[in-house]
Formats: sequence, structure tokens, C-alpha cells
Amino acid sequence: MTDMSAGPDGPHIEADAVVLDAKGLRALAHPVRVQLVGLLRKYGPSTATRLAERLGVNSGTASYHLRQLGAAGFVEEDAERGNARERWWRSVHQMTELNDRDLADREPEATLAYLQSVAATYTLRTQQTLNELQTMPRAWRDTFDMSDWALRLTPEEAVALRQELRDVIARYRRDTAEAAASAPEGAERVGVVTHLLPELDAPARSATPSAPREATGSETS
Repeated sequence: MTDMSAGPDGPHIEADAVVLDAKGLRALAHPVRVQLVGLLRKYGPSTATRLAERLGVNSGTASYHLRQLGAAGFVEEDAERGNARERWWRSVHQMTELNDRDLADREPEATLAYLQSVAATYTLRTQQTLNELQTMPRAWRDTFDMSDWALRLTPEEAVALRQELRDVIARYRRDTAEAAASAPEGAERVGVVTHLLPELDAPARSATPSAPREATGSETS
């Protein structure tokens, strides 16, 4: 799937990223469109027919959504590959950033629809990996991880944590055509999905002093 960022991260933007405005946000407020952009970024140029087969939809549906994505500037026709019978599409960017602090206030319904589409796509990716887990080589099966930790943070600490996680990920090799060509033997595509989920309805802890507790985590490898 596409690299999607859905947090107000400030001015730092990747060179190959598109920053969502209101028009782009509304264009991506559909799970099929989010998945289409992701497939083009992940596997390269393709046709509506081939993309439809991957998504389990008909080619007319894929064509319609590709045209909408094209109008919004997320994809474009690949004229070098296309011909009279097949229309090829390619992604214009490799990442999507949602970092306008006021956009969610101006476009609450579109923002929610977009985030729900991204969340649904992440869930689908997780399920696909789980379905394939037992057939993976043992070395890769042992890298699989699903964990969660309950932390008690201020908003400022939560933002700092998010940035620290991004800094760690940035130290590793991105999945690009250039990186793939120079990657060491045995390097494969790995998806890292992070969630920072405020739980403001969680009951407050008792004011009674108690021994400090470590963050809880559940891990499967």
C-alpha cells in the first residue's frame, strides 16, 4: 500500500510526497482510491484491468476511480506504455502527507472518510500477511510483530514520540527502485505501520500512590 501519513507533523515534507489540500483530501476519501494509489506506488505502472483484478472489483469501477485520481493529480497516464487498447497509469508521488492542522476542521467529513479508508487498508494488509504467515520462510516469519503499549503522555510528549519513531524508521532503506537495485542480498519489502491512538475516554487512575508500572505490551512473533 501507499505510504500514508495522517498527522500534523509540521513543515518537514519528503521530496517525493504530496501534501493533501481540501481537493486532494476529498479525492482520497474512498478506500478503492487509497488502494489504487498504493498499488501503483508499490508495483509501478499498471492498467485498470490489472488493478481491478488485484482489488477484486470490475475494471469499470477501477477506471472511474483512476480518472478521479488523475483529475486530482495523484496519478497520470503512462503514455510510453499505453496504446490504443490499453490505458496505463502511474503514480505521481510516493508518499501522501496530511499535515494541515486546520484542514480537519474545515473538512471534517472528508478527513474522517480519508482516515477510515487508510485504516481499512491497513487492516486488509495485516490480514493478508497473517494469511501468508505460515508459508513464509522461518527467518521472515520470525520478524513478524504485532504489539501495543499503553502509555500516559501529554500532547507534547505524544508528538515527540511520533517524531522519534519516524526518525528511527528514516534510518532504514526506503522501498524505492533505486534502493532495490543496490540493496544487499536477502532484502525484501517490509511494511511498518504505526498508530498513535489517544484514548481520552479511558478512566483516570486512582490518586492512591502505587508502585510504578511498566508499559504493557502484547507481542506475537
